[in-house]
Amino acid sequence: MVAVHPEEFFQLPLYFDLGATLLFGLSGALLAARRGYDPVGLFVVALATGVGGGLLRDGLFLQQGPPVCVQDGRYLLVVLIASVCGYFFAAALDRIRGMLFVVDAIGLGTYAVVGVQKSLAIGLGIGAACFIGVINAVGGGLLRDVLVREEPFLFKPGEYYALVAGAGASLFCGLTVALELPPPRAAALAIAVTFLLRVVSHRLGWTTPAARTGPHARVEAPLRPDKE
Repeated sequence: MVAVHPEEFFQLPLYFDLGATLLFGLSGALLAARRGYDPVGLFVVALATGVGGGLLRDGLFLQQGPPVCVQDGRYLLVVLIASVCGYFFAAALDRIRGMLFVVDAIGLGTYAVVGVQKSLAIGLGIGAACFIGVINAVGGGLLRDVLVREEPFLFKPGEYYALVAGAGASLFCGLTVALELPPPRAAALAIAVTFLLRVVSHRLGWTTPAARTGPHARVEAPLRPDKE
């Protein structure tokens, strides 16, 4: 397993992480607005969606002290901005077809590369870094679904989501470790490819297969993050 030493790996600019937090926070806020939540409920859902992946990453896997979202007040600030936008402008944003899907797709790739970068920066191997990148990308959505009492989208047969995040995380690893591209450029490429894969798989209706226990096993219709 290849390891990358911290002194050999340049950090991504903070705006990648803050941008992902804003995008996922906005997706959570828009979902909460669709459910008719009050400002407190909307903020809680936005917070869980925006920083949930980072909490799992820092608290469960990296364990490098308190999670970054509580060390830097800017994370809570961008969640608050996302909440305000979701509360006051949800109706206008909802009229833009696929807004929730687009925001979620961009955030998915961004958080995947952020999770990989933070893992590589402390010397973890490529395999572990990719795994943590996927957790970083899908963790907020998992917590969001639990809070709104939905069966987690991640667990159900449906459109490619964790697989797309894994592809973006792997591409970022390959570009930075193997090809030694500057991390910001590699991140932009990985985010773009992740977004395109998410859009293409959505448009073409590619879905993950369901496990079956017999010839008459019942499979529920898949949920999509842009559908209620």
